[in-house]
Amino acid sequence: MPYKSIKELPDNVRTHLPKHAQEIYQEAFNHAWEQYKDKSKRKDNSTREETSHKVAWSAVKKKYEKKGEEWQRI
Repeated sequence: MPYKSIKELPDNVRTHLPKHAQEIYQEAFNHAWEQYKDKSKRKDNSTREETSHKVAWSAVKKKYEKKGEEWQRI
């Protein structure tokens, strides 16, 4: 389901990503949630939620990279 705020994001996102990265994650997840509503648009038999999380992480990784235990803006 779409996230109304970053406070609703999964714990592993909220506790590890900087606020800006969380905002990217939320926006990408919500967009993917709508984009991949139709099962035929998803790959590998993934659920709508799995696909949306993959898209969200991909969006974060375009702007941030993990160095050690910290996520830093590229």
